[in-house]
Amino acid sequence: MTPRRLPVAASLVAASLVVAAGGGGYWLGRSGSDRPTIGGTDPAGTPVPHPVSGPAGGGTIAYYQDPTGKPDYSPTPRKDAEGRDFVAVYADDGAQSVAAPASPAPAGSAPRGRILYYRNPMGLADTSPVPKKDPMGMDYVPVYEGDDEGGSVIRISPDRVQTLGVRTAPAELRRLTHTVRAAGTVEVDERRLKVVAPRFEGYVERLLVDQTGQAVRRSQPLMDVYSPDLVLAQEEYLAARGSLGSLPADASPEARAAARSLVDGALQRLRNWGIDTAELSRLMGKGGVARTLALTAPAGGVILEKAVVQGQRFQPGDVLYRIADLSDVWLIAEVSEQELPFIHLGQTARAAFQALPGESFTGTVTFIYPVLTAQTRTARVRIELANRDLRLKPALFGAVDIAAGASSDEVLAVPEEALLDSGTKRVVLVQRGEGRFEPREVATGARADGFVEIRQGVAAGETVVTSANFLIDAESNLRAALKGFQKP
Repeated sequence: MTPRRLPVAASLVAASLVVAAGGGGYWLGRSGSDRPTIGGTDPAGTPVPHPVSGPAGGGTIAYYQDPTGKPDYSPTPRKDAEGRDFVAVYADDGAQSVAAPASPAPAGSAPRGRILYYRNPMGLADTSPVPKKDPMGMDYVPVYEGDDEGGSVIRISPDRVQTLGVRTAPAELRRLTHTVRAAGTVEVDERRLKVVAPRFEGYVERLLVDQTGQAVRRSQPLMDVYSPDLVLAQEEYLAARGSLGSLPADASPEARAAARSLVDGALQRLRNWGIDTAELSRLMGKGGVARTLALTAPAGGVILEKAVVQGQRFQPGDVLYRIADLSDVWLIAEVSEQELPFIHLGQTARAAFQALPGESFTGTVTFIYPVLTAQTRTARVRIELANRDLRLKPALFGAVDIAAGASSDEVLAVPEEALLDSGTKRVVLVQRGEGRFEPREVATGARADGFVEIRQGVAAGETVVTSANFLIDAESNLRAALKGFQKP
């Protein structure tokens, strides 16, 4: 029997039944634009058509899809693993030219605009013009028009943000109060330091103060000295005084003035040599020539240095004792050059010493030395401390806190941890949304109590990253480097 030829419509139906019976779940038909379509079914069983290549002039091909309907796309023609051609997907007439189909917007949400590209869901430097999955099976995230803020924005997945331990803080207006901390050393008040240096030649007949560290009073005898010059000066004084007293009552005024001049000159010579007033008073009384005279302490204090022994000969100008009054001392603080703008005369300073635990001493900044120490890049700041009980000893080491106000008015500031300082520029990471961070170069000012003033680059109320910002910056630099090795 001669087989009958089926009509075209019947053949199409049969073909669709054959495809459906093959277990693929796909059917063949035509779309409303008269282009042939191959379709499948969604999870609810509803047929979903996919456009395929149509007749010549049928429209513009947007991309190519896996012939079985899998979410595998290609911007150019290609074949699947079984050698079947990918199916062409056409752009609708009058629709915008897109790199990939837009995902359906959730019900009730505003339109997001057209999709520019798809980015890696883990934040890696990998994009795709069409939908695709990463090696872990996660869908690439669409980037809509208006969402792309340029290459400066760092994108990190929420899971990655949580893993890095990112913490943020707002940029706020605050009044900065700065405390300068430095190390200091106790030194002798130079104005209270005295030396014993005879102005004549002589010998130490008897040493009365013979210990370093011994406390002495003002005008206390330190030693008895013998000096031929002192003996001669006493004799001259006594002789001049005797001549003045032996003048007759009718002696001329000129003669009396000359005798008086000799007496005063001999006495003044003894004063110029530093003889104590008590010795001069004895000599001016009924006393005669004394073989030895006492050298006394010029001020009360502690013997810091003793360079004399009994029987020693000394020359004019030899330093025999150094005496310091320690009732007030200097604390010399080494302040770094960056902190110098905050130091001013009259500021209050508080010092603590490891040798005196639990105690603090309050003083005043009285002088800032005009030079810096080249080796340490620090400046010496003098602080005066009272030391009535002599507990602060020279060379004692301690820590100093100087209260210095950094700003009198409120300024915009962020935590110091938010600042990334490369030496040539200073950058903070501003949070632009969930998983999005923008590096901003900023101009900084004063620093105080863990905060730094921001003069330019960040606005009040913006949120900056204070923890893990270095890791975010390092990851961003790594992605930028990897992107340079990718094919265009």
